[in-house]
Amino acid sequence: MSYIHAGKWFHQERRFCQLTFHNIQNLSPAILGSATCVDRRQLCLVDNNCRRYSQGNGGHQREQSHWKWGLGLAGSLGVVGSILYWKISHQKLHAAEVEAGVLKTGLPTFSKTDVAKHKTAESRIWVTYRNGVYDVTDYVSEHPGGNKILLGAGTAIDPFWEMYGVHKQAEIFAVLEKYRIGNITEVEEVKETDKKDSYANDPKRHPALKPASEKPFNAEPPPSLLIYSYLTPNDLFFIRNHLPVPVVDPKTFSLQVAVEKENEGVKLSLDDLKSKFPKKSVTTTIQCSGNRRSEMIKIKSVKGLNWGNAAISTAEWSGVTLDTILKHSGIDIDKADCKHVQFEGMDKGPDGATYGASIPIEIARCLKNEIIVAYAMNGTDIPRDHGYPLRIIIPGIVGARQVKWLNKIVLSNEESSSHWQQRDYKGFNSSTDWHNVDFSKAHAIQELPVVSAICEPAEGQMLDDAEVVTVKGYAWSGGGRGIYRVDVSADGGKTWHEADLNTNNQSPFKAWAWTLWEATVPLPKESKNTLLICKAIDSSYNCQPDSVEGIWNLRGVLSNAWHRVSVTIPDEQR
Repeated sequence: MSYIHAGKWFHQERRFCQLTFHNIQNLSPAILGSATCVDRRQLCLVDNNCRRYSQGNGGHQREQSHWKWGLGLAGSLGVVGSILYWKISHQKLHAAEVEAGVLKTGLPTFSKTDVAKHKTAESRIWVTYRNGVYDVTDYVSEHPGGNKILLGAGTAIDPFWEMYGVHKQAEIFAVLEKYRIGNITEVEEVKETDKKDSYANDPKRHPALKPASEKPFNAEPPPSLLIYSYLTPNDLFFIRNHLPVPVVDPKTFSLQVAVEKENEGVKLSLDDLKSKFPKKSVTTTIQCSGNRRSEMIKIKSVKGLNWGNAAISTAEWSGVTLDTILKHSGIDIDKADCKHVQFEGMDKGPDGATYGASIPIEIARCLKNEIIVAYAMNGTDIPRDHGYPLRIIIPGIVGARQVKWLNKIVLSNEESSSHWQQRDYKGFNSSTDWHNVDFSKAHAIQELPVVSAICEPAEGQMLDDAEVVTVKGYAWSGGGRGIYRVDVSADGGKTWHEADLNTNNQSPFKAWAWTLWEATVPLPKESKNTLLICKAIDSSYNCQPDSVEGIWNLRGVLSNAWHRVSVTIPDEQR
């Protein structure tokens, strides 16, 4: 059962909408499927076929082993479903024979381009379902999830409703049809595959992801959606690809494990890994070293993807421990006379070189029972974008070392020779630029520094309360260091307030996953524009630097300054 404790996480007088989803985990009232309004003290009931967690002051607690993942965003973008269901409770509708989205004669026909132009209140907010076009503008203000409804504006809701059959009810269809304004007759274009396009076989991605690049595909979810589920749904997990996604045949796939220059080592099939070894699961946060790079770009240009603050996600990974695999291969990591453990993937560039990375053997020894060769992500096969069939998971370490599409593990006296180990993902001081940089003298990033970010409210958002603001976000530190405190300010850093923390009951000295936090803080009086700030302190009492300028670097990595968000309060509320 998923719930958020009212006293901790909501204003005392707030009411919220009850969620009823099939196969959804850890959803908040702001992420909607079909809903009916209930008192805030009631719990969000989730279908019994789910794997369920209770997330209040104590984190997620497993109650049932059989589950399927659902997307919080699908409910959010199934916004029409939530709104319509609300209307059903207020309007007695007879809808036994209703079928939504079929072509209707006598209505105007619109193109997808036409619909895409209607994303704001000024232009009217349209969505499509099958062949139907609907204007839902008048319901934005009534939407319990606030402006999250706008995530679905100007596009089709079909992909989201397909995930949840709960939306496909005659009553909901009936209300949907009340807001029908036209037809859309276009069908998806079937593009002829370009045989020269290395990315032609890349998987389909969820439309909510915000791309930082298309080829290779890199994207992050809307920050506001990260905080409504302790575990990030697979389809919303940020994507960091360096090369085309390989197509892997699980029947012929094998993992090679060896000590460099000694022998060819041992090869294990996917079936071997799943059937011959004990299964281990670990919940861990993975963060791109370039997370929050966009803040550094504002100071001075850097080379790298323009990541916001959502190039970070958390999942439960399952597989076989590195130590178990090494021992099966005749390797005792505690006695091995090697300095590094190299990992090689199956994604290849035009020159045939594959993505690779390595960690010092000391890290591998310390984490030998925590590092896993994972074949499952949140209870299902790892999606292609995230490394199917295998990914090395190294808790507390930067995402760049957690190689996807893993097919080779080699113990060596040398670091990985790959470009991404030798000439990327390294930190420099702010006076080093491309004319004087020497990558060979810098250390490869392994553990990441303490970081936090505000996920709600959004930058530039107009608040709806003149007295207080509820601020939500995440905090995390590499190396298993837990979060001791998150401080939040609503007056530009003059005064600070401690946030309530959801640590998921992790030990502060073995905290592989993030801490979600929330704070309701007073707003300054007689101020129209307000600067919200957050900063975190980890279990080593490391704290975030107060400005970006001092940590700027030519690659835009390790961006962990205080996070700032500007918001506005309407004049009429002052």
